[in-house]
Amino acid sequence: EVQKLNQQLEEKNAEIEQMINQPPYEKEREILRLQKSLAEREKAQATSNVLCRSLTDETHQLQRKLASTAEMCQHLAKCLEEKQRKEKGNSDDQIATERSNQVFFSCYVLDNETPLQALICKLQDENRMLKQKVAHV
Repeated sequence: EVQKLNQQLEEKNAEIEQMINQPPYEKEREILRLQKSLAEREKAQATSNVLCRSLTDETHQLQRKLASTAEMCQHLAKCLEEKQRKEKGNSDDQIATERSNQVFFSCYVLDNETPLQALICKLQDENRMLKQKVAHV
């Protein structure tokens, strides 16, 4: 009977050894879950990197467009001032500057708006929209 019990004990010890050497189901499941989570995070990171690069490129493009639009507006404002100075003469220089500022900063000009003034207003609106887009980005 003692021999029989010793043999059963050895069988149970062998079974326990086998179970210890074999990875548990829960550990395997956790490893798979972590691997899946890692893959999802890597995919999300890659997507995020692509979006960041895209937004950076768009930001640079909008900044260049904004700079060129602002330069164009300044040039047009100078041209308008020169034109008004020629028309009015040096005595009306202050009035011309005020009108230039009104045209430059307000697009709500009366019905007798010149094509140059309309162009300036259009560029100002575009400039304002670009500034909003840059601020948003």
